[in-house]
Amino acid sequence: MEPILQFFFTYKEAIFIIALSVFLGIEVISNVPSVLHTPLMSGANAISGVIIIGGIILVGHADASQLSAELILGILAIIFASLNVVGGFVVTDRMLEMFKKKKK
Repeated sequence: MEPILQFFFTYKEAIFIIALSVFLGIEVISNVPSVLHTPLMSGANAISGVIIIGGIILVGHADASQLSAELILGILAIIFASLNVVGGFVVTDRMLEMFKKKKK
């Protein structure tokens, strides 16, 4: 228990900044109007696309003969960023469907 308390005491400023950024992020995201949702999702998809490319580069440079941290992190980056991109496109498509006129 003492090492955990020592860790929190040593990094209390960083922990405070991370906790504050989490609450600020939740507040900002919850107040985003639906009109801005599609452009923000496109930006998130672009960032995830860069992560996919970085993961592919990391996997390409990793030694495939042994299970290394580079290989595992690269594969996880590719999987999670791909899920984020696909999910972003699905959510964006649903948002755009809301703005279409309904057929009578």
